[in-house]
Amino acid sequence: MNLTEKYKPIIGLEIHAQLNTKTKAYSPDENIYGASPNTKTSVISLAHPGTLPKVNEKVIEYAVKLGLAVGSKITEKNEYARKNYFYADLPKGYQITQDKTPICTGGHISLINESGQTKKINITRIHMEEDAGKSIHDIDPFNTLIDLNRAGVPLVEIVSEPEINSADEAYQYVNEVRKLLRYLEICDGNMEEGSLRCDANISVMKKNSKQFGTKVEVKNMNSTRNLKKAIDFEINRQVNLIENGNKVVHETRSFNAANNSTVSMRHKEEANDYRYFPEPDIPPFYVSKNYIESIKQKLPPLPNELKSKFITDFKLSDYDANLLVSDKKIALYFNEVCKLTNNYKLASNLVNGSIRSYLNENAKDIDEIKVNPYNLSELIKMIEEGKVSNSNASSKIIPLMISSKESPKDIAFKYNLIIEDNKDEIKKFINDTLKKYPKKVEEYKNGKKGLIGLFMGEVMKLSKGKADPKKTNQLLVKELEKKFE
Repeated sequence: MNLTEKYKPIIGLEIHAQLNTKTKAYSPDENIYGASPNTKTSVISLAHPGTLPKVNEKVIEYAVKLGLAVGSKITEKNEYARKNYFYADLPKGYQITQDKTPICTGGHISLINESGQTKKINITRIHMEEDAGKSIHDIDPFNTLIDLNRAGVPLVEIVSEPEINSADEAYQYVNEVRKLLRYLEICDGNMEEGSLRCDANISVMKKNSKQFGTKVEVKNMNSTRNLKKAIDFEINRQVNLIENGNKVVHETRSFNAANNSTVSMRHKEEANDYRYFPEPDIPPFYVSKNYIESIKQKLPPLPNELKSKFITDFKLSDYDANLLVSDKKIALYFNEVCKLTNNYKLASNLVNGSIRSYLNENAKDIDEIKVNPYNLSELIKMIEEGKVSNSNASSKIIPLMISSKESPKDIAFKYNLIIEDNKDEIKKFINDTLKKYPKKVEEYKNGKKGLIGLFMGEVMKLSKGKADPKKTNQLLVKELEKKFE
Protein backbone atom coordinates (compact mmCIF):
# COMPACT_ATOMS: atom_id res chain seq x y z
CA MET A 1 0.00 0.00 0.00
CA ASN A 2 1.23 3.48 -0.89
CA LEU A 3 1.84 5.46 2.32
CA THR A 4 -0.45 8.28 1.16
CA GLU A 5 -3.34 5.80 0.91
CA LYS A 6 -3.26 5.47 4.73
CA TYR A 7 -4.01 9.19 5.07
CA LYS A 8 -6.81 11.51 4.16
CA PRO A 9 -5.80 14.98 2.96
CA ILE A 10 -7.82 17.89 4.34
CA ILE A 11 -7.60 20.97 2.14
CA GLY A 12 -9.18 24.39 2.31
CA LEU A 13 -8.57 27.08 -0.33
CA GLU A 14 -8.50 30.86 -0.11
CA ILE A 15 -8.94 32.45 -3.54
CA HIS A 16 -8.21 36.14 -4.04
CA ALA A 17 -9.87 37.51 -7.17
CA GLN A 18 -9.09 40.99 -8.47
CA LEU A 19 -12.26 42.72 -9.62
CA ASN A 20 -12.14 44.35 -13.03
CA THR A 21 -13.64 47.68 -12.00
CA LYS A 22 -12.46 50.84 -13.77
CA THR A 23 -11.15 52.37 -10.56
CA LYS A 24 -9.72 51.08 -7.28
CA ALA A 25 -11.69 50.02 -4.23
CA TYR A 26 -11.51 53.27 -2.25
CA SER A 27 -9.93 55.83 -4.58
CA PRO A 28 -10.42 57.15 -8.13
CA ASP A 29 -7.06 55.71 -9.24
CA GLU A 30 -7.29 53.76 -12.48
CA ASN A 31 -7.45 49.99 -12.04
CA ILE A 32 -5.35 48.70 -14.92
CA TYR A 33 -2.79 45.92 -15.35
CA GLY A 34 0.56 46.48 -17.00
CA ALA A 35 0.98 50.24 -16.50
CA SER A 36 4.44 51.66 -15.81
CA PRO A 37 5.41 51.12 -12.16
CA ASN A 38 3.97 53.56 -9.63
CA THR A 39 1.92 55.54 -12.17
CA LYS A 40 -1.54 54.48 -10.92
CA THR A 41 -1.30 55.73 -7.35
CA SER A 42 -2.54 58.76 -5.45
CA VAL A 43 -2.47 60.25 -1.98
CA ILE A 44 -5.80 58.53 -1.29
CA SER A 45 -4.74 54.99 -2.21
CA LEU A 46 -1.56 55.52 -0.18
CA ALA A 47 -3.56 56.95 2.80
CA HIS A 48 -1.66 60.19 3.16
CA PRO A 49 -2.72 62.24 6.21
CA GLY A 50 -5.88 64.21 5.62
CA THR A 51 -7.20 61.96 2.84
CA LEU A 52 -10.38 59.89 3.06
CA PRO A 53 -11.34 56.71 1.22
CA LYS A 54 -14.57 56.53 -0.76
CA VAL A 55 -16.27 53.19 -1.46
CA ASN A 56 -16.47 52.01 -5.07
CA GLU A 57 -20.08 50.81 -5.33
CA LYS A 58 -19.19 48.49 -8.22
CA VAL A 59 -17.18 46.38 -5.80
CA ILE A 60 -20.29 45.78 -3.69
CA GLU A 61 -22.32 44.95 -6.80
CA TYR A 62 -19.73 42.44 -8.02
CA ALA A 63 -19.47 40.78 -4.61
CA VAL A 64 -23.26 40.38 -4.41
CA LYS A 65 -23.28 38.98 -7.97
CA LEU A 66 -20.77 36.31 -6.98
CA GLY A 67 -22.63 35.51 -3.78
CA LEU A 68 -25.91 34.99 -5.64
CA ALA A 69 -24.19 32.82 -8.26
CA VAL A 70 -22.86 30.39 -5.61
CA GLY A 71 -26.00 30.45 -3.46
CA SER A 72 -24.64 32.53 -0.57
CA LYS A 73 -26.63 34.47 2.00
CA ILE A 74 -26.05 38.19 1.48
CA THR A 75 -25.27 40.09 4.69
CA GLU A 76 -27.64 43.00 5.32
CA LYS A 77 -25.45 45.22 7.56
CA ASN A 78 -21.84 45.36 6.41
CA GLU A 79 -18.86 46.93 8.10
CA TYR A 80 -15.34 47.51 6.89
CA ALA A 81 -12.38 46.75 9.11
CA ARG A 82 -8.70 47.55 9.27
CA LYS A 83 -6.26 44.66 9.13
CA ASN A 84 -3.00 45.94 10.54
CA TYR A 85 0.35 44.56 9.52
CA PHE A 86 3.71 45.84 8.27
CA TYR A 87 5.12 45.04 4.87
CA ALA A 88 7.17 47.03 2.41
CA ASP A 89 4.46 47.03 -0.28
CA LEU A 90 1.75 48.15 2.18
CA PRO A 91 2.63 51.81 2.83
CA LYS A 92 -0.64 52.44 4.66
CA GLY A 93 0.38 49.96 7.36
CA TYR A 94 -3.09 48.42 7.16
CA GLN A 95 -5.49 46.87 4.69
CA ILE A 96 -9.17 47.82 4.41
CA THR A 97 -11.11 44.55 4.49
CA GLN A 98 -14.10 42.88 6.13
CA ASP A 99 -13.75 40.92 9.35
CA LYS A 100 -16.89 40.09 11.31
CA THR A 101 -19.40 40.92 8.58
CA PRO A 102 -18.38 39.27 5.30
CA ILE A 103 -20.77 40.34 2.56
CA CYS A 104 -21.52 36.70 1.63
CA THR A 105 -21.75 33.58 3.79
CA GLY A 106 -22.43 30.01 2.75
CA GLY A 107 -22.99 28.76 -0.77
CA HIS A 108 -21.07 26.08 -2.63
CA ILE A 109 -19.11 25.09 -5.72
CA SER A 110 -19.86 21.74 -7.40
CA LEU A 111 -17.21 19.52 -8.97
CA ILE A 112 -16.78 15.93 -10.14
CA ASN A 113 -14.57 13.84 -7.83
CA GLU A 114 -12.33 10.91 -8.74
CA SER A 115 -15.27 8.51 -8.40
CA GLY A 116 -17.23 10.41 -11.03
CA GLN A 117 -19.68 11.71 -8.43
CA THR A 118 -20.81 15.31 -8.03
CA LYS A 119 -19.32 16.81 -4.89
CA LYS A 120 -20.28 20.10 -3.29
CA ILE A 121 -17.51 22.15 -1.69
CA ASN A 122 -19.12 24.53 0.76
CA ILE A 123 -18.01 28.15 0.99
CA THR A 124 -17.35 29.66 4.40
CA ARG A 125 -17.39 33.30 3.37
CA ILE A 126 -16.76 35.82 0.63
CA HIS A 127 -15.53 39.22 1.70
CA MET A 128 -14.30 42.39 0.05
CA GLU A 129 -10.87 43.90 0.59
CA GLU A 130 -8.12 45.82 -1.16
CA ASP A 131 -4.89 44.46 -2.59
CA ALA A 132 -1.40 45.43 -1.47
CA GLY A 133 1.36 46.65 -3.78
CA LYS A 134 3.80 44.29 -5.42
CA SER A 135 7.33 43.43 -4.31
CA ILE A 136 9.66 42.59 -7.21
CA HIS A 137 12.71 40.49 -6.40
CA ASP A 138 14.06 39.42 -9.80
CA ILE A 139 15.04 42.71 -11.50
CA ASP A 140 17.74 44.07 -9.22
CA PRO A 141 20.19 41.47 -7.79
CA PHE A 142 20.74 43.50 -4.64
CA ASN A 143 17.43 45.23 -3.94
CA THR A 144 13.73 44.49 -3.76
CA LEU A 145 11.73 46.91 -5.91
CA ILE A 146 8.23 48.09 -5.05
CA ASP A 147 5.40 48.80 -7.51
CA LEU A 148 2.37 50.36 -5.80
CA ASN A 149 0.06 50.32 -8.81
CA ARG A 150 -1.72 47.31 -7.33
CA ALA A 151 -2.23 48.97 -3.93
CA GLY A 152 -5.95 49.51 -3.45
CA VAL A 153 -7.10 47.27 -6.30
CA PRO A 154 -10.44 45.68 -5.25
CA LEU A 155 -10.51 42.01 -4.29
CA VAL A 156 -12.98 39.43 -3.18
CA GLU A 157 -11.60 36.62 -1.04
CA ILE A 158 -13.44 33.31 -1.43
CA VAL A 159 -12.80 30.98 1.51
CA SER A 160 -13.81 27.34 1.20
CA GLU A 161 -14.57 24.89 3.97
CA PRO A 162 -11.79 22.30 4.46
CA GLU A 163 -13.73 19.75 2.39
CA ILE A 164 -11.33 19.23 -0.50
CA ASN A 165 -9.58 15.85 -0.27
CA SER A 166 -7.12 15.73 -3.17
CA ALA A 167 -5.00 17.86 -5.47
CA ASP A 168 -7.34 16.95 -8.34
CA GLU A 169 -10.38 18.25 -6.45
CA ALA A 170 -8.52 21.46 -5.62
CA TYR A 171 -7.61 21.86 -9.30
CA GLN A 172 -11.24 21.41 -10.32
CA TYR A 173 -12.51 23.74 -7.61
CA VAL A 174 -10.26 26.63 -8.70
CA ASN A 175 -11.17 26.08 -12.36
CA GLU A 176 -14.88 26.14 -11.51
CA VAL A 177 -14.46 29.36 -9.49
CA ARG A 178 -12.45 30.95 -12.30
CA LYS A 179 -15.07 29.92 -14.88
CA LEU A 180 -17.82 31.45 -12.76
CA LEU A 181 -15.92 34.72 -12.30
CA ARG A 182 -15.48 34.95 -16.07
CA TYR A 183 -19.14 34.22 -16.75
CA LEU A 184 -20.11 36.99 -14.33
CA GLU A 185 -17.50 39.24 -16.03
CA ILE A 186 -16.18 40.47 -12.70
CA CYS A 187 -12.62 39.05 -12.95
CA ASP A 188 -10.54 37.89 -15.92
CA GLY A 189 -9.15 34.96 -13.92
CA ASN A 190 -5.61 35.29 -15.30
CA MET A 191 -3.46 33.65 -12.64
CA GLU A 192 -0.25 34.41 -14.54
CA GLU A 193 -1.00 38.15 -14.23
CA GLY A 194 -1.91 37.82 -10.57
CA SER A 195 -5.59 38.67 -10.97
CA LEU A 196 -6.45 35.32 -9.43
CA ARG A 197 -4.32 33.99 -6.59
CA CYS A 198 -4.77 30.99 -4.39
CA ASP A 199 -3.50 29.95 -0.96
CA ALA A 200 -3.94 26.34 0.13
CA ASN A 201 -4.30 25.17 3.73
CA ILE A 202 -3.23 21.53 3.80
CA SER A 203 -3.14 18.86 6.48
CA VAL A 204 -3.28 15.06 6.56
CA MET A 205 -4.93 12.68 9.00
CA LYS A 206 -5.01 8.90 9.24
CA LYS A 207 -8.17 7.52 7.67
CA ASN A 208 -9.29 5.82 10.90
CA SER A 209 -8.55 8.91 13.01
CA LYS A 210 -10.93 11.64 14.16
CA GLN A 211 -8.15 14.10 14.94
CA PHE A 212 -7.14 16.63 12.30
CA GLY A 213 -3.48 17.03 11.46
CA THR A 214 -1.39 20.20 11.74
CA LYS A 215 -2.27 22.69 9.02
CA VAL A 216 0.31 24.16 6.66
CA GLU A 217 -0.44 27.14 4.40
CA VAL A 218 1.13 27.17 0.93
CA LYS A 219 1.34 30.49 -0.95
CA ASN A 220 2.65 31.83 -4.26
CA MET A 221 0.91 29.57 -6.76
CA ASN A 222 0.37 31.31 -10.08
CA SER A 223 -1.39 28.53 -12.02
CA THR A 224 -3.80 25.67 -11.40
CA ARG A 225 -1.11 23.27 -12.55
CA ASN A 226 1.30 24.58 -9.91
CA LEU A 227 -1.46 24.43 -7.31
CA LYS A 228 -1.93 20.74 -8.06
CA LYS A 229 1.82 20.07 -7.91
CA ALA A 230 2.21 22.00 -4.65
CA ILE A 231 -0.61 20.10 -2.94
CA ASP A 232 0.67 16.71 -4.11
CA PHE A 233 4.17 17.56 -2.87
CA GLU A 234 2.90 18.85 0.46
CA ILE A 235 0.73 15.78 1.09
CA ASN A 236 3.69 13.49 0.47
CA ARG A 237 5.99 15.67 2.59
CA GLN A 238 3.63 15.63 5.56
CA VAL A 239 2.94 11.90 5.31
CA ASN A 240 6.67 11.11 5.22
CA LEU A 241 7.30 13.34 8.22
CA ILE A 242 4.64 11.55 10.27
CA GLU A 243 5.72 8.07 9.13
CA ASN A 244 9.30 8.85 10.18
CA GLY A 245 8.21 9.92 13.65
CA ASN A 246 8.51 13.68 13.07
CA LYS A 247 5.96 16.42 13.58
CA VAL A 248 4.41 18.66 10.96
CA VAL A 249 5.15 22.28 11.84
CA HIS A 250 2.39 24.89 11.65
CA GLU A 251 3.92 27.27 9.11
CA THR A 252 3.58 29.19 5.88
CA ARG A 253 5.40 27.72 2.90
CA SER A 254 6.04 28.87 -0.64
CA PHE A 255 5.86 26.81 -3.81
CA ASN A 256 9.07 26.60 -5.82
CA ALA A 257 8.08 25.97 -9.46
CA ALA A 258 11.68 25.26 -10.44
CA ASN A 259 11.74 21.93 -8.60
CA ASN A 260 8.03 21.46 -7.80
CA SER A 261 8.56 21.63 -4.05
CA THR A 262 7.47 23.79 -1.13
CA VAL A 263 9.90 25.71 1.09
CA SER A 264 9.40 27.21 4.53
CA MET A 265 8.76 30.97 4.71
CA ARG A 266 7.80 31.57 8.33
CA HIS A 267 6.49 29.64 11.32
CA LYS A 268 3.08 30.27 12.84
CA GLU A 269 3.50 29.52 16.51
CA GLU A 270 0.37 31.48 17.33
CA ALA A 271 -2.49 32.97 15.39
CA ASN A 272 -1.62 36.22 13.63
CA ASP A 273 -2.78 39.25 15.58
CA TYR A 274 -3.85 41.74 12.94
CA ARG A 275 -5.60 43.97 15.52
CA TYR A 276 -8.80 44.13 13.49
CA PHE A 277 -11.00 47.08 14.34
CA PRO A 278 -13.84 48.87 12.50
CA GLU A 279 -12.61 51.13 9.70
CA PRO A 280 -13.15 54.64 11.14
CA ASP A 281 -13.20 56.45 7.78
CA ILE A 282 -15.95 54.36 6.13
CA PRO A 283 -19.39 54.02 7.74
CA PRO A 284 -21.33 50.72 7.70
CA PHE A 285 -23.55 50.14 4.68
CA TYR A 286 -26.75 48.16 4.15
CA VAL A 287 -27.63 45.77 1.33
CA SER A 288 -31.39 45.84 0.83
CA LYS A 289 -33.58 43.02 -0.47
CA ASN A 290 -34.60 45.21 -3.41
CA TYR A 291 -30.94 45.78 -4.30
CA ILE A 292 -30.24 42.04 -4.16
CA GLU A 293 -33.28 41.30 -6.33
CA SER A 294 -32.25 43.90 -8.92
CA ILE A 295 -28.82 42.23 -9.28
CA LYS A 296 -30.38 38.76 -9.40
CA GLN A 297 -32.49 39.82 -12.38
CA LYS A 298 -29.34 40.88 -14.27
CA LEU A 299 -27.38 37.66 -13.73
CA PRO A 300 -26.21 36.08 -17.00
CA PRO A 301 -26.73 32.38 -17.79
CA LEU A 302 -24.33 30.49 -15.54
CA PRO A 303 -22.14 27.55 -16.61
CA ASN A 304 -24.07 24.88 -14.69
CA GLU A 305 -27.37 26.14 -16.10
CA LEU A 306 -26.05 26.00 -19.66
CA LYS A 307 -24.44 22.60 -19.09
CA SER A 308 -27.72 21.20 -17.80
CA LYS A 309 -29.56 22.62 -20.82
CA PHE A 310 -27.02 21.18 -23.28
CA ILE A 311 -27.28 17.73 -21.71
CA THR A 312 -31.03 17.66 -21.05
CA ASP A 313 -32.46 19.59 -24.00
CA PHE A 314 -29.77 19.03 -26.65
CA LYS A 315 -28.87 15.45 -25.59
CA LEU A 316 -25.13 16.14 -25.61
CA SER A 317 -22.64 14.05 -23.67
CA ASP A 318 -21.22 15.31 -20.40
CA TYR A 319 -17.85 15.69 -22.13
CA ASP A 320 -19.22 17.80 -25.00
CA ALA A 321 -21.26 19.98 -22.65
CA ASN A 322 -18.30 20.58 -20.32
CA LEU A 323 -16.10 21.56 -23.25
CA LEU A 324 -18.70 24.03 -24.53
CA VAL A 325 -19.32 25.75 -21.17
CA SER A 326 -15.60 26.04 -20.41
CA ASP A 327 -15.73 29.32 -22.35
CA LYS A 328 -18.70 31.65 -21.90
CA LYS A 329 -18.56 33.17 -25.38
CA ILE A 330 -18.39 29.76 -27.05
CA ALA A 331 -21.27 28.46 -24.92
CA LEU A 332 -23.50 31.41 -25.82
CA TYR A 333 -22.49 31.16 -29.49
CA PHE A 334 -23.40 27.48 -29.53
CA ASN A 335 -26.71 28.26 -27.86
CA GLU A 336 -27.51 30.74 -30.67
CA VAL A 337 -26.60 28.17 -33.34
CA CYS A 338 -29.01 25.70 -31.73
CA LYS A 339 -31.87 28.16 -32.18
CA LEU A 340 -31.36 27.71 -35.95
CA THR A 341 -30.80 23.94 -36.20
CA ASN A 342 -31.98 20.76 -34.52
CA ASN A 343 -28.78 18.86 -35.25
CA TYR A 344 -27.20 19.71 -31.91
CA LYS A 345 -24.56 16.98 -32.00
CA LEU A 346 -23.23 18.09 -35.38
CA ALA A 347 -23.25 21.72 -34.20
CA SER A 348 -21.29 20.66 -31.12
CA ASN A 349 -18.76 18.72 -33.22
CA LEU A 350 -18.12 21.71 -35.48
CA VAL A 351 -17.85 24.24 -32.64
CA ASN A 352 -15.72 22.04 -30.39
CA GLY A 353 -13.69 20.81 -33.37
CA SER A 354 -12.45 23.03 -36.17
CA ILE A 355 -13.74 26.32 -34.75
CA ARG A 356 -12.24 25.81 -31.30
CA SER A 357 -8.97 24.58 -32.84
CA TYR A 358 -8.68 27.78 -34.85
CA LEU A 359 -9.43 29.92 -31.79
CA ASN A 360 -6.84 28.10 -29.67
CA GLU A 361 -4.14 28.19 -32.35
CA ASN A 362 -4.66 31.91 -33.02
CA ALA A 363 -5.42 33.05 -29.45
CA LYS A 364 -8.74 34.56 -30.50
CA ASP A 365 -12.23 34.80 -29.04
CA ILE A 366 -15.19 33.49 -30.99
CA ASP A 367 -16.59 37.00 -31.47
CA GLU A 368 -13.44 37.85 -33.45
CA ILE A 369 -14.21 35.44 -36.31
CA LYS A 370 -16.66 35.85 -39.20
CA VAL A 371 -18.59 32.59 -38.79
CA ASN A 372 -21.92 33.84 -37.46
CA PRO A 373 -24.51 31.40 -36.04
CA TYR A 374 -26.72 31.63 -39.14
CA ASN A 375 -23.94 30.68 -41.57
CA LEU A 376 -22.90 27.76 -39.38
CA SER A 377 -26.50 26.53 -39.29
CA GLU A 378 -26.59 26.77 -43.11
CA LEU A 379 -23.43 24.67 -43.31
CA ILE A 380 -25.04 22.09 -41.00
CA LYS A 381 -28.06 22.02 -43.33
CA MET A 382 -25.80 21.42 -46.33
CA ILE A 383 -24.16 18.48 -44.53
CA GLU A 384 -27.58 17.05 -43.60
CA GLU A 385 -28.78 17.33 -47.20
CA GLY A 386 -25.66 15.56 -48.46
CA LYS A 387 -24.43 18.57 -50.42
CA VAL A 388 -21.02 18.67 -48.69
CA SER A 389 -19.15 16.07 -46.69
CA ASN A 390 -18.59 16.46 -42.97
CA SER A 391 -14.86 16.17 -43.61
CA ASN A 392 -14.75 19.00 -46.16
CA ALA A 393 -17.02 21.13 -44.00
CA SER A 394 -14.63 20.85 -41.06
CA SER A 395 -11.29 20.97 -42.81
CA LYS A 396 -11.97 23.27 -45.77
CA ILE A 397 -15.22 25.23 -45.62
CA ILE A 398 -15.07 26.45 -42.01
CA PRO A 399 -11.48 27.78 -42.34
CA LEU A 400 -12.59 29.66 -45.47
CA MET A 401 -15.68 30.98 -43.66
CA ILE A 402 -13.42 32.24 -40.86
CA SER A 403 -11.23 34.20 -43.25
CA SER A 404 -14.00 35.61 -45.46
CA LYS A 405 -17.56 36.87 -45.36
CA GLU A 406 -18.73 34.37 -47.97
CA SER A 407 -21.58 31.98 -47.25
CA PRO A 408 -20.87 28.24 -46.95
CA LYS A 409 -22.86 27.66 -50.14
CA ASP A 410 -20.77 30.16 -52.15
CA ILE A 411 -17.55 28.67 -50.76
CA ALA A 412 -18.61 25.12 -51.59
CA PHE A 413 -19.38 26.04 -55.21
CA LYS A 414 -16.35 28.27 -55.59
CA TYR A 415 -13.91 25.59 -54.45
CA ASN A 416 -15.71 22.67 -56.10
CA LEU A 417 -16.66 20.99 -52.81
CA ILE A 418 -20.23 20.01 -53.69
CA ILE A 419 -20.70 16.27 -53.32
CA GLU A 420 -20.77 14.35 -56.59
CA ASP A 421 -23.73 12.02 -57.07
CA ASN A 422 -22.31 10.28 -60.12
CA LYS A 423 -22.49 6.55 -59.35
CA ASP A 424 -20.31 5.60 -62.31
CA GLU A 425 -17.52 7.89 -61.19
CA ILE A 426 -17.74 6.66 -57.62
CA LYS A 427 -17.67 3.05 -58.83
CA LYS A 428 -14.52 3.86 -60.77
CA PHE A 429 -12.87 5.20 -57.58
CA ILE A 430 -13.97 2.06 -55.74
CA ASN A 431 -12.57 -0.28 -58.38
CA ASP A 432 -9.29 1.65 -58.47
CA THR A 433 -9.08 1.29 -54.69
CA LEU A 434 -9.78 -2.45 -54.68
CA LYS A 435 -7.19 -3.01 -57.42
CA LYS A 436 -4.66 -1.10 -55.32
CA TYR A 437 -5.19 -3.33 -52.26
CA PRO A 438 -5.75 -6.93 -53.51
CA LYS A 439 -4.29 -8.49 -50.36
CA LYS A 440 -6.50 -6.33 -48.14
CA VAL A 441 -9.53 -7.35 -50.19
CA GLU A 442 -8.65 -10.98 -49.50
CA GLU A 443 -8.28 -10.24 -45.79
CA TYR A 444 -11.67 -8.51 -45.80
CA LYS A 445 -13.14 -11.61 -47.46
CA ASN A 446 -11.66 -13.70 -44.62
CA GLY A 447 -13.41 -11.71 -41.93
CA LYS A 448 -11.43 -8.49 -41.32
CA LYS A 449 -14.45 -6.22 -41.81
CA GLY A 450 -12.65 -3.29 -40.17
CA LEU A 451 -10.73 -2.81 -43.42
CA ILE A 452 -13.79 -1.07 -44.83
CA GLY A 453 -12.39 2.10 -43.25
CA LEU A 454 -9.17 1.78 -45.27
CA PHE A 455 -11.09 1.37 -48.50
CA MET A 456 -13.42 4.28 -47.69
CA GLY A 457 -10.49 6.52 -46.89
CA GLU A 458 -8.85 5.79 -50.24
CA VAL A 459 -12.10 6.36 -52.18
CA MET A 460 -12.72 9.68 -50.43
CA LYS A 461 -9.14 10.65 -51.18
CA LEU A 462 -9.58 9.88 -54.88
CA SER A 463 -12.84 11.84 -54.95
CA LYS A 464 -11.19 14.73 -53.08
CA GLY A 465 -13.83 14.39 -50.38
CA LYS A 466 -16.68 15.05 -52.79
CA ALA A 467 -18.20 11.57 -52.73
CA ASP A 468 -21.26 11.05 -50.53
CA PRO A 469 -19.90 8.92 -47.64
CA LYS A 470 -23.18 7.07 -47.02
CA LYS A 471 -23.79 6.19 -50.67
CA THR A 472 -20.14 5.43 -51.22
CA ASN A 473 -20.13 3.02 -48.30
CA GLN A 474 -23.16 1.19 -49.71
CA LEU A 475 -21.60 0.92 -53.19
CA LEU A 476 -18.29 -0.21 -51.70
CA VAL A 477 -19.93 -3.03 -49.74
CA LYS A 478 -21.77 -4.16 -52.88
CA GLU A 479 -18.57 -4.17 -54.93
CA LEU A 480 -16.76 -6.16 -52.25
CA GLU A 481 -19.59 -8.70 -52.13
CA LYS A 482 -19.28 -9.14 -55.92
CA LYS A 483 -15.67 -10.11 -55.42
CA PHE A 484 -16.80 -13.06 -53.30
CA GLU A 485 -19.35 -14.45 -55.74
